[in-house]
Amino acid sequence: MTLRAIIFDVDGTLAETEELHRRAFNETFAARGLDWHWDRDRYRELLQVTGGKERMAHDLAQRGLAAGDHDIPALHRAKTDRYTDLMARGEIALRILRCCRELGIKTVAVHSTADRDLKHVLLADEAVCIGPAPSPKSYLNMAALISAAEVTQADAIHPGYGFLSENADFAESVERSGFIFIGPRPETIRLMGSKTNAKAEMIAAGVPCVPGSDGVLPDDEEQCLEIAERVGYPVLIKAASGGGGRGMHVVRSPDELINKIQLARTEAQNAFNDAAVFMEKYLETPRHIEFQVLADGEGHAIHLGERDCSMQRRNQKVVEECPAPGITDEQRDSIGSLCVEACKRIGYRGAGTFEFLYENGSFYFIEMNTRIQVEHPVTEMVTGIDLIKAQIRIAAGLGLKKQQKNVRMRGHAIECRINAEDPRKFTPSPGEVKKYHAPGGPGIRIDSHVYQGYRVPPNYDSMVGKLIAWGSDRKTAAARMRQALAEMVFEGIKTNIPLQHRIMRDKVFLEGTHNIHYLETMLEDWERESAG
Repeated sequence: MTLRAIIFDVDGTLAETEELHRRAFNETFAARGLDWHWDRDRYRELLQVTGGKERMAHDLAQRGLAAGDHDIPALHRAKTDRYTDLMARGEIALRILRCCRELGIKTVAVHSTADRDLKHVLLADEAVCIGPAPSPKSYLNMAALISAAEVTQADAIHPGYGFLSENADFAESVERSGFIFIGPRPETIRLMGSKTNAKAEMIAAGVPCVPGSDGVLPDDEEQCLEIAERVGYPVLIKAASGGGGRGMHVVRSPDELINKIQLARTEAQNAFNDAAVFMEKYLETPRHIEFQVLADGEGHAIHLGERDCSMQRRNQKVVEECPAPGITDEQRDSIGSLCVEACKRIGYRGAGTFEFLYENGSFYFIEMNTRIQVEHPVTEMVTGIDLIKAQIRIAAGLGLKKQQKNVRMRGHAIECRINAEDPRKFTPSPGEVKKYHAPGGPGIRIDSHVYQGYRVPPNYDSMVGKLIAWGSDRKTAAARMRQALAEMVFEGIKTNIPLQHRIMRDKVFLEGTHNIHYLETMLEDWERESAG
């Protein structure tokens, strides 16, 4: 092994930081009576505007509101505080530390002043405090992270699976400073971080994408009708320059197409000063399925099958499983092979995930995550391949020895994310973990940084662990998960275990017929039952 030491947990996050930033913006505006919602596309559009304050002013202006009528600095401070409140902690760091110990690699943990007592910090060979609790002053401070690597003479930096793991500028800075970035090359992160470029690359590689107009809709009405007929109803008309639901309309028949296009153009012009719109197929009840890949950047790549991540609330995954219910071996081999070829085409290096929407037997590529995912343990349990170890070996220049023909999927695995929150209201539940009991038994795995006496900080909405159950089939895995949830004990804080119990007993989930909207429906039913 060429690596002597790895510095890791650079951003301290368990959740996707982009999503937390977006949520923080939305909640900050709502708390001040500015009740609108930034969806993912809208937020990513606004990311092109420099700085949080500028984004806020830009959005106010596009909504016809004068920025001078609002205290932008105060709004931004409130957003930053809320983001800090939403940051999650420590589990991935502990996972990396254990893997490094197995490989004989020394570890350096970086931490903020708020995280001195995290388990991985206490267990690392060396620990460096890089700043105060607010993430921009510590975990997202690139200069501080690289300085810590220099001082400790580390060889590599592992970015976990938060914001910096998909930050091309950070990866570039790491490598320019003489360290190994455990992840893809900066140019690859940059390429696949653009939805437009990513889709173009996938089309070139033969990966199925959501069918559409492949460009701005023409003015000719007959051509528009022909495009819609080719794509297939229902179709979605979307503003080319925007997001947030403006300039966006679902069309279910030819009779309403032209009117909806004209309406979308008017809305797009008013909202974004750009009347251009495009068309794509509208998927009503899709599932969220993702394929895990490993590649060494030298032309060798494999896929490790797929995961189903359809149990989501507001785009946040709650339950994940591997393999996806109902996906055939033929479908797995076909889509997996295309993902492998795409990796070779773009020179991908490390672990990555191709995300798809799946409906009526068809897959539609939506984006690639150029990092390890929170839900990677279910793939590990089914394939027997340690993804973190594979990441490190690839980064160390040892390549990828596993051949596709040797990848075997055995049994079924389900992961429940255990969060310190009210199971119905989803409000954070900080405090001391006065009692903690981890479940056991055949096929049960716990990935957690929590221990009895650990204090979930009041300024963080913490994931307290991931509970994974493996069984010879899906029915057995679900039964083992129900028992594990019944055995798991947290005292001193609320957790979402009651919600996970309900999911594991839900008929639709157990049948494997749920889609990305189902959990929201299930929660509404739960609320009605409580009210009645």
